[in-house]
Amino acid sequence: MITKNSFQPALSAAFEEAVAFLGSLDEASVNATADVEELRNRLVRPLADTPLDPALVIEELVRDVKGGLLGMPGGRFFAWVIGGSLPAALAADWLTSAWDQNAALYACSPASSIVEEAAGAWLKELLRIPPASSFAFVTGCQMVHVTCLAAARHALLARRGWDVEARGLAGAPSIHLISSENRHASIDRAVRLLGLGTENLEFIEANVYEAMQPSALRRMLGAHEHGSCIVLLQAGDINTGVFDPFETLIPIAKEHGAWVHVDGAFGLWAAASPRYRALTDGTEGADSWAADGHKWLNVPFDCGYAFVADAHAHQASISARAPYIAESATAHDQIDWNPEWSRRARGFPTYAALRQLGRNGVAELIDRSCEHARALVEGIGALPGAQVLWPPLLNQGLVRFGDRTEEVIDGIVAGGEAFFGPTTWRGLRAMRVSVLNWQTAEGDVQRAIASVEAVLQSLIC
Repeated sequence: MITKNSFQPALSAAFEEAVAFLGSLDEASVNATADVEELRNRLVRPLADTPLDPALVIEELVRDVKGGLLGMPGGRFFAWVIGGSLPAALAADWLTSAWDQNAALYACSPASSIVEEAAGAWLKELLRIPPASSFAFVTGCQMVHVTCLAAARHALLARRGWDVEARGLAGAPSIHLISSENRHASIDRAVRLLGLGTENLEFIEANVYEAMQPSALRRMLGAHEHGSCIVLLQAGDINTGVFDPFETLIPIAKEHGAWVHVDGAFGLWAAASPRYRALTDGTEGADSWAADGHKWLNVPFDCGYAFVADAHAHQASISARAPYIAESATAHDQIDWNPEWSRRARGFPTYAALRQLGRNGVAELIDRSCEHARALVEGIGALPGAQVLWPPLLNQGLVRFGDRTEEVIDGIVAGGEAFFGPTTWRGLRAMRVSVLNWQTAEGDVQRAIASVEAVLQSLIC
């Protein structure tokens, strides 16, 4: 029988497991230890006809997923650009679920709305985004791109007398999108979802520094002098961490009337560090910006940040109205800026993370991560059979192990001491090193280097 008293035992079981899991990260395998068949045998079963005790459900879930979770929240996970969860952010995320607010409108959840107002203002200050810009808290950078490019689509077509929200795209003037060949794949998907068409994506070959070439951008924009263009720039390439030269590129784009969108999923956070801030110089002149909370801010997943300089275009492209929507004349109604209707109150973890770290804590986390990334790349690169392809400019680096790169990565991951992932860069398979987690320490770096050394020695023998 499920009653109101069922909360306590179920939540207590979840708390005990959470503390045990987080406490084991330093010693547990970073890799999963159960294979697909084992997990299916445990988890895939007929749905029961009768209810189960909630605490029993949690206990059996914990038992059945054992070995199927990665040590992603810990300090030895370097494969993808993923942070962990700060204690305050994780606790706030738990409360977000317990409070169970529909953060669509101020009327639905006043505190959720005002928390997003406060956190949005803090983020704009940290990331050097003009304070008058609008913002939205969405699921992640994929939906950030959709949100920002929807605003771009609205603004560019409105200039040409086309109301895209009313008339759709059939027969609309074309929009050309110009990007580096090194763009993140989420850009392509956003273009598809918005009906802009990947055939309208044009790519500029990166220069020897992996950045977009100003002369090439000028030529490409000149070829579309009478059209509408979106220029997609990067603050932090996914492989190398390279930043496009914003101070040069953005004025060129503006000369041609283009909308500039900055993909700064992790790299835009460099603006919060006095040591690395210069990498983001010029970004304030863009039209929209993307950042992710689950990267360098180390909040749980489901938190991307969209910012748009033209608040009218942002709202006009997204907002929904109906007789039953109790809109506020003075507060932040999230439905005006987000593609979602019913939505999680995802502002609470961000608010808590920023309160825990403060301005100096964010900067220190960024600086420390970059130091660990350099130590990892240099330490691995010094091993026999290893080659540094790209030393970290920020927190991303590349190493290679000749024609045995995949084999070495597989061996490291199988060993469970560290977790790295492969990528292809300039036609070569490589191992990417990415450091964002607040828990990564010098000891984790040394353990990871030792694990790589052990795999290389085993292959040589």
